[in-house]
Amino acid sequence: MVPSVNIFSSVAVYAQIENEIRFSIASGKLKADDRLPSVREMSETLGINPNTVAKAYRDLEVMGLVYTRRGMGVYINKGVQATCRESCGLQIAQKLHEVTQEAKASGLAKKEIAAVVTKSFAVDGSPYSEVPAHILALAKTKK
Repeated sequence: MVPSVNIFSSVAVYAQIENEIRFSIASGKLKADDRLPSVREMSETLGINPNTVAKAYRDLEVMGLVYTRRGMGVYINKGVQATCRESCGLQIAQKLHEVTQEAKASGLAKKEIAAVVTKSFAVDGSPYSEVPAHILALAKTKK
């Protein structure tokens, strides 16, 4: 499992890697004892500095989500799916609340916000990919 990263995102690349691994654990795509790609493999695949991947892996280890076996690699810890589901759910609820309040403050109607959410949910992409043009078009003012 190699996450995708967007270097133009406002989210730091190491955080994108951490989040995508957390999301994959929460969704069950990554299971206990699954091996993550090596730092070198991940950095080469993503075209980023190995130190960025190493930081993400260290942070995930500090969170208790992964463990390292010297010379063997980095693996998903047992019993962390529920923790990831809860923390990811909390993170997403906070972001959705913030975005909803921003949308309301800017004068968007509930149905306009719902249209963006519905169309975004239908897109099969990664969390940090570019926003598709058909979704951005929903935000254009109508004359």
